[in-house]
Amino acid sequence: MSATAVNIAQVHKHFGAVHALKGIDFSIERGEFFGLLGPNGAGKSTLINIMAGLARADGGAIEVHGHDVVKHYRKSRMMLGVVPQELVYDPFFSVREMLRLQSGYFGFGRENHAWIDELISVLNLQDKALANLAQLSGGMKRRVLIAQALVHKPKVLVLDEPTAGVDVELRQALWEFSSRLHKQGTTIVLTTHYLEEAEALCGRIAIVDQGALVALDTTSVLLNRHPYRLLCLTTQDVNVQLPAALAAHVVAQEAHSLVLRLHRVDDPIGAVLDGLRSAGVQIQDIQLREPKLEDVFLHITGRGHA
Repeated sequence: MSATAVNIAQVHKHFGAVHALKGIDFSIERGEFFGLLGPNGAGKSTLINIMAGLARADGGAIEVHGHDVVKHYRKSRMMLGVVPQELVYDPFFSVREMLRLQSGYFGFGRENHAWIDELISVLNLQDKALANLAQLSGGMKRRVLIAQALVHKPKVLVLDEPTAGVDVELRQALWEFSSRLHKQGTTIVLTTHYLEEAEALCGRIAIVDQGALVALDTTSVLLNRHPYRLLCLTTQDVNVQLPAALAAHVVAQEAHSLVLRLHRVDDPIGAVLDGLRSAGVQIQDIQLREPKLEDVFLHITGRGHA
């Protein structure tokens, strides 16, 4: 049995003259919590739509648990659950009715009702189980979308911006639930603009920009690849004239604090501190901040100054 949950092989997609996906090629292993990141318009949702059978690639192929999403679409779709960005729902059904209908799409009957009741309970939808979907708040609709994606017990769950527009309490509940699913063996693919979420949850991350794969590695390696780190100083007074070589590193300066961006190789911390002291800066406290995933993302996509 292959250890690969999702295999994406040289996938291309055009929309008229726009080359939306330019030979995307990577795989996701079974049991991974995998991050798929990129700026708006990078091609993430297009790739997910092809994976889910909602769009056709112009070239290349995607397999989910060994099943081609075009040639074996029934089997691949059984393996995949997708929570979309948009709050898509049918206003004519209650929550429980919608979940049972969704279950029926996948060939399940009454034997799946216990699992539906469990999803309703775990996602705190008990009080809304008989409510019409149109009457629910945005947060509750988001919970229903997650239940719909899980109703057929898929091996791979895709979360496409699942916490967009939800409150902090629901975000926390969604991540606790996602972490529980992951521990139970579900492969999870996450897209999010909250990069602190990806940094905390994802073991590996792919970054897509302008339809191309620009980075793919473990989260820790990506963080260590970033060439800069921040030196944060508490001082007695920084109202001094810094030499141009040191002033070029300053990214923030206040009466009693100074933040400098230093290159890992070219800017030895000791030499920088010696230079600051020679310039008359009286240092009281020193903190070194390693880059966050947001810093790495901005650097790789060319949207930051680092």
